[in-house]
Formats: sequence, C-alpha cells, structure tokens
Amino acid sequence: MLNYIIKRILWMIPLLIGISLISFLIMHLAPGDITNNEGAFNPKTSAESRQKLRELYNLDKPVIVQYSLWLKRMVKLDFGNSFQTHRKPVFWGTTDKEGNYTPGMIQESIGKTLIINILGLIVTLMLAIPLGVIAARKYGQWQDKSITLFNFVGFSIPSFWLILLLMYWVGVINNWFPISGWQSLNYESLSTWEQIKDRFAHLFLPVMVPSITGLAGITLFVKNGMLDVLYQDYITTARSKGLSEHKVVYTHALRNALLPLITIVGLSIPGLIGGSVIAESIFAINGMGKLFFDAVTARDFPVVMGILTIGSALTLIGNLVADIAYAWADPRVRRGVMQQ
Repeated sequence: MLNYIIKRILWMIPLLIGISLISFLIMHLAPGDITNNEGAFNPKTSAESRQKLRELYNLDKPVIVQYSLWLKRMVKLDFGNSFQTHRKPVFWGTTDKEGNYTPGMIQESIGKTLIINILGLIVTLMLAIPLGVIAARKYGQWQDKSITLFNFVGFSIPSFWLILLLMYWVGVINNWFPISGWQSLNYESLSTWEQIKDRFAHLFLPVMVPSITGLAGITLFVKNGMLDVLYQDYITTARSKGLSEHKVVYTHALRNALLPLITIVGLSIPGLIGGSVIAESIFAINGMGKLFFDAVTARDFPVVMGILTIGSALTLIGNLVADIAYAWADPRVRRGVMQQ
C-alpha cells in the first residue's frame, strides 16, 4: 500500500507541471493583458508607459520564457506578486524592514472559503444520506417520488437565481438574515456570544445555497448505491438471520452503498478551496472564488496561476484520497492495490 501511495505521489509531479503549462498557455491566448486594463483607466497612458509595464512584468518575453520563470518560483511555493497596483504577494505574506507583516492574497481569502464550503459539505451530507436511504427503502412509493421530484428541481434551478430568490425572501422581505458581507460593521465591539450569532447570521445564506444545489446530486448517488446493494445475496442472508431492518440497512448495506460517494467527496476537495465564484461575488465575501473572478477580469496572471495550481494539486490529492478511502472501505480494492 505504501509503495502504491509513493508511486502515485511521484506521478503527480509531472502531471501537475503539465496541467500548469496548459493553463499558462491557454491563459495567454486570451486577448489583452494587465497593461490594457491599467491603460483603460487612464486614457493619457502612452504606448511607452505600457511597454515599460510589460517589461516590468516580463510580459515582453516569449510565453515559454515567462512560464519557465514562473515555474522556478513555483517550485519554492512562491507565486510572485499581484500585477495590481498594490503589488501584494499572491500566496505567502511578507514582512518589511519595519516589521509590518503583509498577508498574501490567497492567505487572506482561503479561510473564509474553507469555512463556507466545509460547512456546506457537512450540511449536504447530513441531509443527502438519510434522504437517499429513504428513497431507496421506499422505492416506488410516495416518499421516493417526492424525493425524486426534489432532485429534478434541484438539478434544474440555476444557483445564481436561487441565491437572488433567497436573498430577496429571507433578507429583504423578512429581514431574517443579512444578505452580504462576512460580518457586521460593529463586529469588533460585540460580545463573544453576539459575535458568534453575527457570524452565524452572515454564514447562513452562503452555506445553505451550495448545500441545496449539491443536495440533489448526492441524494441520487446514495439512492442508486442503496438500490444496488439492498438486493444483494449477503443482504438477504443478513435478513434471514433475524437481524433488524435498521441494522441490515445502516450496518451492512449503507457502508457498501457509500463507496461511490467516496469519489464525489474526494473530488470535492478542490471546491473547498476554489470556492464559489457566483455565491461569493453576490454575497460580497472576499473568498477564493471572488478573488479568482477579480483576477481573471483584471488579467492578473500570477493570482490566476496561483489559484489554478492550488486547485490542480488538490484535484490530484483528492483522487489519491478517494483511492485510499476506497481501499480502506472495500477489501477487494485493497487487494488490488497491494498487488500494484
């Protein structure tokens, strides 16, 4: 098993380099660069000034040379500085001569995205697994038909439309929860308990939206997995031994039915970091999704490449984690892994 993991990790290195190269080339195929954006805000910007900016950012060099320079920094986990006027570091923070620490852009935004998406994934799994089990056990009955209808609605609703609808109904009409921001303006002056309530109120809508949109797909996975398992011979044998239906379903059937879900959860790891561009932009939360959207709009190549590289690495790690979890849950997969 250890040899298999080491081989997979070593294979991830050239794969990650290939993904980053393709991403770098595709990104540079888009028309324009940061100098076009900066020149657009100042019509008096001369061609000479734009050329000096291109030289400053190494944009005047061939693409492959730009990539090699970027790759040398990336090996040291240094994604450079943003092309924006603030020139903040992309990943790690820096400390100036006076001892003032400037956090990196990803470092500033990653915590918010992690909290929102991890809570959203937990809520989704807590709701999807019981609904999937109920739909499988009551297959063809009104419970199954109701959950199936919910799945169709969940697949059909655009996330941005759902966000706006919930914001209008929950925040504007009923004023139950705030509809934007990470915290209230007077957050620092609140007591500890009031700060907890304020953070919960601001997190409610950003957490619930991805939970609702992801609920339909995972519920369907659990239902199909349970239907495949409930009619297997070993389940019939367990019932014939006099075991309770609850123990048969939740002890013997559910563990094997959740095997396909392991892949889904493993591949959701990049989403925990990447965030939701639509949700974070609409809710005005400065997470990774909004940072990525702003960087693409501004042609801020170092920030875009930093986020893409992290997302690619997490995708590969998610695949590896899913394979290891499969081997842990299924002895048949474990024996196949041991033979590799």
